[in-house]
Amino acid sequence: MIKSYILPIMSLLASSDLIAQTSYPNSRKSDQVDDYHGVKVADPYRWLEDDNSAETKAWVEAQNKVTFDYLNKIPYRAQMKKRLEDLANYPKYSAPNRKGDYFYFYKNDGLQNQAVLYRQKGLDAVPELVMDPNKLSAEGTTQLAVFNLSKDGRYAVWGISKGGSDWRTLYVRDMATNKDLTDSIEWVKVSGAEWQGNGFYYSRYPAPEAGKELSSKNENHQVWYHTIGTSQDKDELVYEDKANPQRFHFLSTSEDERFAYLSISDRGKGFDGNALYYRDSKSGDNRFKPIVAEVGKYSYSPVDNEGDKILLSTNDGAENNKVVLFDPASPAKSNWKVIIPEAKEPIQGVGTAGGRLYVSYLKDVASRVYEHDYAGKLIREIKLPGIGTVGGFGGLQDDKYFFYTYTSFTFPPTIYKYEIATGTSSVFRRPEVAFNPEDYETKQVFYTSKDGTKIPMFIVHKKGLKLDGNNPTMLYAYGGFNISMQPSFSSTLIPWIEQGAVYAVANLRGGSEYGESWHEAGMLQKKQNVFDDFIAAGEYLIKEKYTSKQRLAIRGGSNGGLLVGAVANQRPDLFKVAIPQVGVMDMLRFHKFTIGWNWIAEYGSSDSAADFKNLYAYSPLHNLKAGVNYPATLITTADHDDRVVPAHSFKYAAMLQAMHKGANPVMIRIDTNSGHGASNMAKALEGIADIYCFTFTNMNFTPKFTGGGVGNGKKGF
Repeated sequence: MIKSYILPIMSLLASSDLIAQTSYPNSRKSDQVDDYHGVKVADPYRWLEDDNSAETKAWVEAQNKVTFDYLNKIPYRAQMKKRLEDLANYPKYSAPNRKGDYFYFYKNDGLQNQAVLYRQKGLDAVPELVMDPNKLSAEGTTQLAVFNLSKDGRYAVWGISKGGSDWRTLYVRDMATNKDLTDSIEWVKVSGAEWQGNGFYYSRYPAPEAGKELSSKNENHQVWYHTIGTSQDKDELVYEDKANPQRFHFLSTSEDERFAYLSISDRGKGFDGNALYYRDSKSGDNRFKPIVAEVGKYSYSPVDNEGDKILLSTNDGAENNKVVLFDPASPAKSNWKVIIPEAKEPIQGVGTAGGRLYVSYLKDVASRVYEHDYAGKLIREIKLPGIGTVGGFGGLQDDKYFFYTYTSFTFPPTIYKYEIATGTSSVFRRPEVAFNPEDYETKQVFYTSKDGTKIPMFIVHKKGLKLDGNNPTMLYAYGGFNISMQPSFSSTLIPWIEQGAVYAVANLRGGSEYGESWHEAGMLQKKQNVFDDFIAAGEYLIKEKYTSKQRLAIRGGSNGGLLVGAVANQRPDLFKVAIPQVGVMDMLRFHKFTIGWNWIAEYGSSDSAADFKNLYAYSPLHNLKAGVNYPATLITTADHDDRVVPAHSFKYAAMLQAMHKGANPVMIRIDTNSGHGASNMAKALEGIADIYCFTFTNMNFTPKFTGGGVGNGKKGF
């Protein structure tokens, strides 16, 4: 057992000194005022929207200096980062995917900035390197964002993202020689790459104005077809809709490449569903024909084709989703045949492999998977190790087996091999992480929100935790866009909970935990339900003596950053620390940048008088009040975030610093050469270390570290 030691009391004094000495750069106020349906709204920091201006760049530099000067004074910052690195330093594998004679998989040796792509000829062969993204940039911030093999496995289209941007550049590789061809396709966004014949489909936008690549509004999403071995200017325009410039157009193909499916969505006009068209390469007719001709409320996704018929997953007439069979010879909805009917639990996904359907459900936020034949007959339930999350139930039609991954909060992602004929699962690869999962427990509770709705929440902590109201607690949530917060493992959680701290994940309305009704109860005019659910989660943790107001932190990213900002405004007294990450903070102007218009279906738009009133009531930027003692706040964003542009966080930080009154520090941490998520492993670990250090410091809590960074000396898994 490695002997642990306690940091000296001077670290507590340092925390007080940090708080007392905080001062902020000056943020110039302009006289910008906008008229929204007769309401005058000031926007004094509009100038911060110009991320290329010298003034904005100087502001960013000044803010980062204050923030990093503060963080550098935290005595245990280096130890926290070292602990995170030690725990993350284990081999991480993806599940193998077969194509022809080869199995392809990703592996990170431990602390590599990017996972490396390998393949091997058979499961027992020696792996060979396919692609190492770490060599694509000096900092390791260029990511392999796309990799898709042709049907015969001879060619691969692969794409990169630089510095965390959502823009992609695509290339083509000859897998027989593992050498690239001359092909290069630019300005790809919101797109995969789908093979058919001697080329592939992709979606892109027209090239943006120079200097505004990361902020200008993206419009006119086009589908193109690229023939391998040709230049991009020879590509065929397959589909565009200039009359509806804020629509997404995405084309996918069936495994046998017979069908091409064109999905059209228009969330900019408030539609949550999509239209779906198909093109049958065997018919001799090159036109796209409608399965569902108009964009509307419901969603339709192709699952597979059974000959000339098409299996679809849809919520049309089934809030929790169902699987139907579409026959092009009798296309009317009244002729659609139900294969998998709607159930009490929402369907989360439908995969295929070996001529079987694998339907995953969510029951109280935990995965359940069932195997069916293509006629819908139930074959078996797939037994899982416990309450957790699975992924990867799918493969090729001639597969005899495939691989899936199971994980939970204290269960590292474990890869299982599934034999289709027998329905048996066996461990294929289990990671070795330097912690003992038996030292921790996860419980699920159901607490009551403001309107009486029962909300589930996972709580993770050390076994034997004393409920004395004194435990540092991090409350995390998302609450939107039909996305569920399911149990999953991250080694970055361990340095938090091993300190005797609590980690809680609240499954707020707005997600998909209980189907579309759960989603709709937390969107548009009902968005306040999400904030009420989050506040009630904090009150529950305090009431049940997990923590106190002085030891409770809230954290969330993107839509979750909006959540944290809104709730910190509404109940600044309830939380000691707030961590809004890459948040949507200006709810009146979000739709004016990059693909922000895509969120109108979820939030509404300030262009509508009714929506404006609702948005204005909770917009984090517009509901800060002068003279309020807000929680200690660390806002995080990055210079290459072209999804939620950093102007949201810039303006919010400037306004918060102007309005805040009290000893709690309110700061912004602006990462460089990174995007909506960290662009490499090093940046991810540095960011988490700073969040933990900022949080512990402002809770007046001193973490204890073990020498060598091996925790309790035990090795699990």
